[in-house]
Amino acid sequence: MTTTNMDQTTSVAACLTISIFFLTIKMIKRRTLHQEGPSLPPAVSVVSLSAYLPTFLSKGLSAVIQDLHTKMGSVFTISLFGLKKVTFLVGPEVTAHFFQGSESEIRQSDIYKVTVPVFGRGVLYDVDLATRSRQISFCLDSIKPMNLRGHVDSMVKEVEDYFTKWEQHGVVDIKHEMGNLILLIANRCLLGKQFRENMFEEVSTLAHDIFDNGFHLISLFFPYLPIPPHHRRDKARAKLGEMIHEVVRSRRSSGQAENDVLQKFVDSKYINGRSMTENEIAGLLICMMFAAQHTSSATSTWTGACLLSHGESYLAAAIEEQKRIMERHGEHIDYTILQEMGTLHCCIKEALRLHSPAILLIRHASKSFSVQTREGYKIDIPQGHTLATCTTVSSKLPYIYKDPDVYDPSRFGPGREEDKVGGKFSYTPFSAGRHFCLGEDFAYTQIKVIWSHLLRNFELELISPFPKEEWDKFIPGPKGKVMVSYKRRRLT
Repeated sequence: MTTTNMDQTTSVAACLTISIFFLTIKMIKRRTLHQEGPSLPPAVSVVSLSAYLPTFLSKGLSAVIQDLHTKMGSVFTISLFGLKKVTFLVGPEVTAHFFQGSESEIRQSDIYKVTVPVFGRGVLYDVDLATRSRQISFCLDSIKPMNLRGHVDSMVKEVEDYFTKWEQHGVVDIKHEMGNLILLIANRCLLGKQFRENMFEEVSTLAHDIFDNGFHLISLFFPYLPIPPHHRRDKARAKLGEMIHEVVRSRRSSGQAENDVLQKFVDSKYINGRSMTENEIAGLLICMMFAAQHTSSATSTWTGACLLSHGESYLAAAIEEQKRIMERHGEHIDYTILQEMGTLHCCIKEALRLHSPAILLIRHASKSFSVQTREGYKIDIPQGHTLATCTTVSSKLPYIYKDPDVYDPSRFGPGREEDKVGGKFSYTPFSAGRHFCLGEDFAYTQIKVIWSHLLRNFELELISPFPKEEWDKFIPGPKGKVMVSYKRRRLT
């Protein structure tokens, strides 16, 4: 080897050594940074986000967030032209403060102004924290287990009467049937006998107009935008509100009392002794109707679609469970008997995991805080950021849920309980922490009443393709019709 070649080789080796040295120093600094102090979340610009437009248009928001989570980790920020920064938190390791932080730290009220045109002025996210807390306690008290027990007989009667009208065999859109049936239950248990017997058709039409037109994705950002859906929402909300006002006035003037949630609200009082106004009662009832009807009808439909499409063995297990319960209790169903339906409960819970009622849960960071990722990195979340967690992505994390895209209700059964093993905030279709869904027990109760009756009295088959998600809705349901054939049979 010549001297020149040796000099060149030495120079290359020196440069390589220096490069490796500085690269090593840089890696050590980066590692030390993660070890010694927090860093800001990685950011996605609007320009970068534009590459996801085809995915959004074809698969929806969940698919975009899923891909960003895969590429950027459990914490990342989307910068909207520098005007607003939305930080996503995905997974139980980074969402504890999101769910448990106080209102002074993690604020919910500003974000959920989208509900004000739907629920009305003077209730929930249109009032101060103390008033909202008291109103939420009114709702919780009205459907707590002690009071919910008294509604099961009404639910059972509505279900039995409804399916009596089915023929010996036929084909139905189960999505349409569930929507109607759950609205009947909501009318009877929430609004009461007068609405159920005399005004059901009108209430049904108005409720659909309010809920179907009030929660488009565009409504989340522009709830008062003067577009046709919002005009229909506002017109229906005004009419339904006035109908409720008239019934409240009638009850108060006559002293007549009923066993329904409306009556609980009429009798409720704030700490200072003030009764709720007609407008407050109407707003809270419409809120509870939304929780009881819109999300529950979607979940009832998903439960059926999953059982009839993906879960032949689970369908058989759910039917066998009904046989065992009937051997002990006959055909009678009450609140205690519903608690014995563990298999059916897991089937509903798995449908909710795969098809969450809400894509996003959103908050506002009133104060800065830090989170620690699974990888051990500490990340600062700055004050002023909008915070979001995607329930549809969190519910399919493969390190928590084995084969997360597979319908497998047994993952919640004894010996597995993947949601509990994964951590406190591994399962959040009903939200969690300070703002958990107050209607969770009510929802499971009415869905169990419906599906226990169907499993006991019908052979069912899904004859249309498995439904897709209504990804253009903030609160999605199954898209299109969900056609099911049925044939009567007695379970023995």
